[in-house]
Amino acid sequence: MEKRKSWNEYFMQIAEIVATRSTCDRAEVGCLIVNDDNRIVSTGYNGSISGNPHCDDVGHTMRDGHCIATIHAEMNALLYCAKEGISVNGCKIYVTHFPCLNCTKALIQAGIKKIFYKHSYRIDDYALELLKKNNIPYEKI
Repeated sequence: MEKRKSWNEYFMQIAEIVATRSTCDRAEVGCLIVNDDNRIVSTGYNGSISGNPHCDDVGHTMRDGHCIATIHAEMNALLYCAKEGISVNGCKIYVTHFPCLNCTKALIQAGIKKIFYKHSYRIDDYALELLKKNNIPYEKI
């Protein structure tokens, strides 16, 4: 019998599956928000605003080297919780790529207490500084 996966392995594998739903092919990113009881609170992947054309279908809307039509996976996961009135205070996230600066700020403001990530993608020095100032650990797995 195969050894049971750790929670970190389990949740990161799910985040990778969530990333396959991405509709912006510049980076397929998946995110899970998980509470203290190891229950998934929300998922998100990067893609266009609901009801709008997808980058995969119509191309990218580029500005300063970024696709501005895309909502990041972390934001999509947070915004679902905001829309549905679900608290994420004290939760942790599992994300396939290290959060960008704006997502880092949103995660801190929402009360996320720990970040697990797989890929070191464009890690912003100020994001790291904010995480340190706010005592939010992050771990590459």
